[in-house]
Amino acid sequence: MALPQGAAAAAATGGTTRPRHVAIIMDGNGRWATERGWPRLVGHRRGAEKVKQIVRACPDLGVDWLTVYAFSTENWKRSTEEVLGLMKIFRMYIQREADGMAAEGVRLRFIGRRERLDTKLQDLMASIEARTAGNTRLNLTVAINYGGRDELMRASAKLAQKIAAGEVSSPTEADLAACLDTAGQPDPDLVIRTSGETRTSNFLPWQAAYAEYEFTPTLWPDFTPDHLARILDRFGLRERRFGGT
Repeated sequence: MALPQGAAAAAATGGTTRPRHVAIIMDGNGRWATERGWPRLVGHRRGAEKVKQIVRACPDLGVDWLTVYAFSTENWKRSTEEVLGLMKIFRMYIQREADGMAAEGVRLRFIGRRERLDTKLQDLMASIEARTAGNTRLNLTVAINYGGRDELMRASAKLAQKIAAGEVSSPTEADLAACLDTAGQPDPDLVIRTSGETRTSNFLPWQAAYAEYEFTPTLWPDFTPDHLARILDRFGLRERRFGGT
């Protein structure tokens, strides 16, 4: 059985002290606001500011790749007011942070279905991806209108087309991985979920097959670089076998 990307080296050394790739399910924005008697969108705005703090902290903490779950394919079930407010926050975040990310060496990419997003947001996403394509200090991936099952369905369809066209004869895991939204990116070493919930919520099911998980009761708007640093320290104490002994 082949090990996931990045896992072979870690297994050979008996583990790794720092995760190269951290993925975060940013949960608890609405609850944080509700507990204070504020509208849920206040929590989402605070959560967007928290992304900025964590992004800036990652390079100094030894994290090269950061993937955050911003909006799932199931989040369309929320109220129209909340969904429209979230989309506005996404647009404002990209517009406000574009210059800083470009200057600070952050490469920003998006995964998920884009066709349901409004055209202006799609254009902003494509623009900042192109603008930051050469940056290497931190690779930031934002999952928006993303669902793991949806991604696997789309990847399977792409692979089937390749098989039908004669481009692939005996499909392998690598062939399917190449059809995922995250093609070319390393798998996450560590997945963090804030807010105390202990579900994975359809987030990177293929990519996180060998990831370590950390569930913290801290709501996302209260999550700080210090929280992240402590979690990374605990990760360093784990023994990752990837099916071995």
